[in-house]
Amino acid sequence: MQTDYKQIRENNEINLLIEQGNHILNELGYTEHSRKHAAKVADTAGKILKELGYGKHKIELARIAGYMHDIGNTINRCDHAHSGAILAYQILKELDMPLKDILAITTAIGHHDESTGTAVDSVSAALILADKTDVRRNRVQNRVPATFDIHDRVNYAALSSRLNINKEKGIIQMELELDDTICTVMDYFEIFLNRMIMCRRAAECLKCKFKLTANGSKLC
Repeated sequence: MQTDYKQIRENNEINLLIEQGNHILNELGYTEHSRKHAAKVADTAGKILKELGYGKHKIELARIAGYMHDIGNTINRCDHAHSGAILAYQILKELDMPLKDILAITTAIGHHDESTGTAVDSVSAALILADKTDVRRNRVQNRVPATFDIHDRVNYAALSSRLNINKEKGIIQMELELDDTICTVMDYFEIFLNRMIMCRRAAECLKCKFKLTANGSKLC
């Protein structure tokens, strides 16, 4: 693979697409989807496959998919996974990436949204788990707490969020600590249930079980 993750992360076109998408989502009242989110998802996706014993090539593909997964937001939040996959295909083709690698990345991007997608291979599974478990206070772009919607409250209430991978036991576990004066565990499930189901399917695709712990209690 000629194009590596470092080149993707430094690519001006990709970075402009990410930041324009985040600007639009900020105007629409969504949480942060900037380069910071892209880099965190990329790093986590790579970490998941590395700790499960996958090879360097798969890890690199997961990182690239993770960094590029939200570029479709610059077109529209609706169907952003699909438009993002099409944009990624064209960009990576122009960078002379091998077609087999392009298809692995675009498949992952096109399947990362819970409304239309699901894990279909290791790269898409790693991307889904990394994306859906990025819950943190500094993703809230709204600076007026009185106007928080439930997505803002859940992310703002997240004091910490960790994803632990235990290869020997075959468990991928998300450990979440919430400030329950801001958001209850039920609030979390109200908006994230479909995402957690998606994570369970993604873990199964990696031959693991997905576990969720919130404030020390096992939820699944």
